[in-house]
Amino acid sequence: MDEQQKLANSKEVLAFLTSEFPKCFSLQGEAKPLKIGIFHDLSERLKDDARLSKRLLRMSLRHYTSSWKYLASVKEGAHRIDLDGVDGDKIEKEHAEHAATQLKESKAKAAEKRQELKRQTQDKKSSRSNVKIPGKADPSAEKLPERKPKQAAPKVKVRELVDEDMKVGLLVSVKVGSSPMPATITEVAKDGIQVQLNSGMTVKVQRAQLRLTI
Repeated sequence: MDEQQKLANSKEVLAFLTSEFPKCFSLQGEAKPLKIGIFHDLSERLKDDARLSKRLLRMSLRHYTSSWKYLASVKEGAHRIDLDGVDGDKIEKEHAEHAATQLKESKAKAAEKRQELKRQTQDKKSSRSNVKIPGKADPSAEKLPERKPKQAAPKVKVRELVDEDMKVGLLVSVKVGSSPMPATITEVAKDGIQVQLNSGMTVKVQRAQLRLTI
């Protein structure tokens, strides 16, 4: 790739990361859980590489860590790895359960989308079959396929944090932008609470932005 050519999207970035750090990232086969803070490590290693921005790198990491195969790799007791594939901290039960919940919700939404697409296809076929053609019997008496009610994706229960919850390492849900995201508390200070997202990005927020998954 030309050194002057910037990476245009997450697909290109992940292919680049897989090539640069093959012991850490994988697009084929099983994935491995990443070290907390991997975004910072990547920023340092790639700070002189003009082909990608931190914004696109962060977005690509979020895409990678929300994939089904990555969420399936986050199991209790498994080791997180760094950019060179070296084992680090073991995954705690709370983090593993949260990843399992995310995986279940993602698969439920995908199944719902498939069902909706199937219903739309059936509706189009039924609509075409209901067009009256001279000389043919009226097909309007045919019974349309019964629609099944949508199954809502399982909801995750959350609650506001109390003083006893303010501990480093606690897994929380933080609202950054329009939707909540999983994060880990890394520092509790008077001016705010510092959390680290699954993508590796660290942000400082107020307690009101945090929720605890129960």
